[in-house]
Amino acid sequence: MDHMQIFNTLTRKKEEFKPMEEGHYKMYVCGPTVYNYIHIGNARPAVVFDVMRRFLKYMGNDVKFVSNITDIDDKIIKRANEEGITFDEVARKYEKEYYKDLEGLNVMPADVRPRVSDHIQEIIDIIQTLIDKGHAYKAENGDVYYRVKSFPEYGKLSHQSLEDLESGARIAVDEKKEDPADFALWKAAKPGEPAWDSPFSKGRPGWHIECSAMSKKHLGETIDLHCGGEDLIFPHHENEIAQSEGASGKEFSHYWMHNAFINVNNQKMSKSLNNFFTVREIAEVYGYEPIRYFLMTARYRMPLNYTTDVIEQCKQSLATLYTARDQMDFLIEHSTGTKEDIKEVADKAKARFIRVMDDDLDTPDALSTLYEITTAVNKTGAEQSKEALKYATEIFDELCGVLGLLYNRKKDEIPQNVKDLVEERTQVRKEKNWRRADEIRDELDKLGYVVKDTPQGPQILAK
Repeated sequence: MDHMQIFNTLTRKKEEFKPMEEGHYKMYVCGPTVYNYIHIGNARPAVVFDVMRRFLKYMGNDVKFVSNITDIDDKIIKRANEEGITFDEVARKYEKEYYKDLEGLNVMPADVRPRVSDHIQEIIDIIQTLIDKGHAYKAENGDVYYRVKSFPEYGKLSHQSLEDLESGARIAVDEKKEDPADFALWKAAKPGEPAWDSPFSKGRPGWHIECSAMSKKHLGETIDLHCGGEDLIFPHHENEIAQSEGASGKEFSHYWMHNAFINVNNQKMSKSLNNFFTVREIAEVYGYEPIRYFLMTARYRMPLNYTTDVIEQCKQSLATLYTARDQMDFLIEHSTGTKEDIKEVADKAKARFIRVMDDDLDTPDALSTLYEITTAVNKTGAEQSKEALKYATEIFDELCGVLGLLYNRKKDEIPQNVKDLVEERTQVRKEKNWRRADEIRDELDKLGYVVKDTPQGPQILAK
């Protein structure tokens, strides 16, 4: 099989993306630190790597997809102290809001959604391994630091030399580091902070070690692909490599993908410039789907510029696709034509879609293939046979599914009691209560609906 080509940050070149095991990909995407609503920049990796996952699955691969929640962090502790509540209450509140936004953006739930707070023991175990191997040391105040000089390859992801990194680093007065570039694996407890017992001191994990521990637990010592925003290349991902490879002696991730930033009105997003937009704020005005569409209008390694005009255009483009899709249904129902040439248009669009997606996930070109089909339908639809129209529509739906678009079609027509039953069915299936699942299926049948289980979740179809 031909593999897709991706730009690997590690090698700084476009390479064939071959998994360790043919047809099986292990993917880890860094999730957010949950102390606030996510902003439009946080949504970009969520959507980009969701499309990557959908495309790999569409091409017949199995993907194990892990995306974490950082629920212990200075920012969370600060927010908790400001609001007079526990760090846990802050984290749970914003974790819930994050998943609400992901659902709105039609991002498929990760196979595993690990939280840092549930992996303290795994983190302690890796730190202990690093101390035993001479890669880490305990300072006299109970902090544990990674000894960067012990890892000769440090800087290989960010393509910086250790000398450069050291000259840019500073040692704060209260730190007991051997070297300015060393970074914290464990932080001794300070008053008013959450803390856990460990062999080093009562304290909490450093930021970088968390992802190393969660990735190892759920995907093993070596993974195929690690993803995130380009702001994570250094220090976060660089440090993850040093920790993981220092502990295991094996390569941590074969490939690395990083998405570029989002600017607002051609300026970097910042609270001081008052151009800081959360996904929720934008969704309340324009809906979620135009945001998802917008995040695919540039290649993921290119900066994207957000303006209200652009999001308006995305909303219009989606409206065009929805109208065209309704038109397809109408034509299929009413067609008396005999032409078949729309099949060829659909086949060509699909072949081009796969070709551009294989080329480092070229989503803008992939979007354009949808319009090739809709234009042909609008021009010659009435002359085409039922069968040919059905064929073209199926391909159109497939491609929309890979991009995660048109997910709001006819949702409103499904009654709430039907949706509730399907939700209950999903829950009882998780609990392996097959008897109740069968009863629900019969109840849905009487109401005139069937449920189809898909990789994206249950699909409700009117009979």
